[in-house]
Amino acid sequence: MGLALVASLSLISGCTAEAVPTPRRDGGVPAGGFRLVAFDSCGQAMRQLKTAAKAYVGPWGFGPGGDFRTFGRAEQAGVPAAAKQADAVPEANAAGAGTPGHSGTNTHEAGVDEPDLVKTDGKRIVSVTRGKLYVIDPATRRLTGELELAPGADGWTDGSLLLHGDRALVLLREGWAAIAKPAIPEGRPAAAGPARGDIVGPRLVMVDLAGAPKVIGEYRIDGSLVDARQVGTMVRVVVRSAPRLTFPHRERATDAQRTAANREIIDRSTVDDWVPRYEVTSGERTSTGRVGCERVSRPASYSGTSLVTVLSFDLAAAMLGAGDPVTVLADGDTVYSTGDRLYVANDQRWRVLPMLTARDVAPDPRDETTEIYQFDTGGAGAPRYVAAATVPGWLVNQYAMSEWDGHLRVATTRGRTWGTKPDSTSSVYVLRADGSTLAQVGKVTGLGRGERIHAVRFVGGTGYVVTFRQTDPLYTVDLRDPTAPKVSGELKINGYSAYLHPVGEGRLLGVGQEATDQGRVQGTQLSLFDVADPVEPSRIAQYHVRQGHSEAEFDPHAFLYWPAERLVVVPLTVHGSAAVGKPGLPSNLALALRVGDGGFTEAGTVDHTLGGGPPGDVVMIRRSLVVDGVLWTVSDAGLKATSLTTMKTLGWLRTA
Repeated sequence: MGLALVASLSLISGCTAEAVPTPRRDGGVPAGGFRLVAFDSCGQAMRQLKTAAKAYVGPWGFGPGGDFRTFGRAEQAGVPAAAKQADAVPEANAAGAGTPGHSGTNTHEAGVDEPDLVKTDGKRIVSVTRGKLYVIDPATRRLTGELELAPGADGWTDGSLLLHGDRALVLLREGWAAIAKPAIPEGRPAAAGPARGDIVGPRLVMVDLAGAPKVIGEYRIDGSLVDARQVGTMVRVVVRSAPRLTFPHRERATDAQRTAANREIIDRSTVDDWVPRYEVTSGERTSTGRVGCERVSRPASYSGTSLVTVLSFDLAAAMLGAGDPVTVLADGDTVYSTGDRLYVANDQRWRVLPMLTARDVAPDPRDETTEIYQFDTGGAGAPRYVAAATVPGWLVNQYAMSEWDGHLRVATTRGRTWGTKPDSTSSVYVLRADGSTLAQVGKVTGLGRGERIHAVRFVGGTGYVVTFRQTDPLYTVDLRDPTAPKVSGELKINGYSAYLHPVGEGRLLGVGQEATDQGRVQGTQLSLFDVADPVEPSRIAQYHVRQGHSEAEFDPHAFLYWPAERLVVVPLTVHGSAAVGKPGLPSNLALALRVGDGGFTEAGTVDHTLGGGPPGDVVMIRRSLVVDGVLWTVSDAGLKATSLTTMKTLGWLRTA
């Protein structure tokens, strides 16, 4: 979210301030009017921020339902944005694919890494769980390092990390930051500015892995961790924050009185209530600060209720540094990057859908518009804003965007997908930069009427779109002529795929749910599609696990495809199965299948059963990776090494 918005500050040099426009009723940024303008001073910033926020605040705070805007999409980013492979048929997972001996994180694009709870470079495996970092030597299958990062954070599992050489950057979300305040070593200079512990937000920890792992820098900032991307040694960390204002509930007041009182709270606020504060620790020195007003910019229209900050860290630098923070008054929720281009999409649908669903009414088309901003990230230094676009509807995830041959393809759904009278439909739009606008050059509409998109995959000049309500149409879309895209074929089967992955020439693998004719889900299914003839796609094999669910259905970081063995590994939770543990209890395992020309062959399963516990004491497996012919599975309890050829256990390292 918002990485590109912030990065485009390189455009604002020489801009002068404008009069504050009337905020849109949804507080969003209108495409076509997108222009960043820097504030000249804190005084000017506060006058304009207060004017915008007072026009947007209501009797219950910001947003139609009150303060829930503060806890919007960014709070849901603990489920990382869905991943995808490069547009060519992949030979291995995108990250780490250059080294044949090991797999990498299943990322959106090759060369653009994403944070995950485990990483490997083939020489070491590094994982973070329950507030601790672990280093494993895959050759000896021994734990070689352990570092406590968040004392007292036992039970929290949403840490993630990025890796480069002997450096790891660990990202701990605001929950850990709030309960796990690091002790100040005796003799360390006191922090200037806000009192230590006042900042509630993500905590970033730089760890040196050259010997015994040790912390060499820490960073904390107000807000919510959205996501991060790494290209080479450079890491961009995106944080979303909101004004630190409290709007009390007034029982005996009218809505007009509540709104007036909330506007008075805004009037009394200071700059310290609005801009993010940060704290930096390097060695034995801790300093604090806040984003300067001169580093805050605004687009042409904004609500003043959401701020996006990007931090930049070089993993090759000696120190973590202050992150060079810059902030934009904007919002966003989906980021897609090719490395040379970065796109950010801003979806405002979540503001109104809960209320519309309750009333079973259709959304206003103005609430369904997704704004997309394109930035040039191919050169050194800050990314450069290039163009903007607006498309009807909303995106399922970052898979819904893909750049190919200078064009951006975007798949969206619009309309009502719930209730007794669904009127939704899905489309694929093709855009190309034309000056400062991403102009539409082609489109395909009318896909899956009454349904919504569950999965998208673009592979070269072909798009694959899965929609679902009761059955699963898999559409193949011919995008080779960007000005005249067309639906080539359609396959209707029960259930749906939530993630699509190319597994060889003319083959596509789907992970999702089987369903009845009425659309009632029946458990995890893996489908193998023959898409060699886009006019007549077919499903040639299915593997169904009744009452099963897989994290790979909503987080492709949990999906592993190892081309050398044509091996697919997905984690599963199976209810009512006796496969692992006691009958009737949920079973947690990793399922390994080999993909042949004609279907699936079960290679085996792996479970993480805690020794000494009851028979049903089985821990959920989260990730899997391959290093030198060994399958490693990762859970909160530890890591298990399994032979790829025999599927026999080679070692178990317990970390819980």
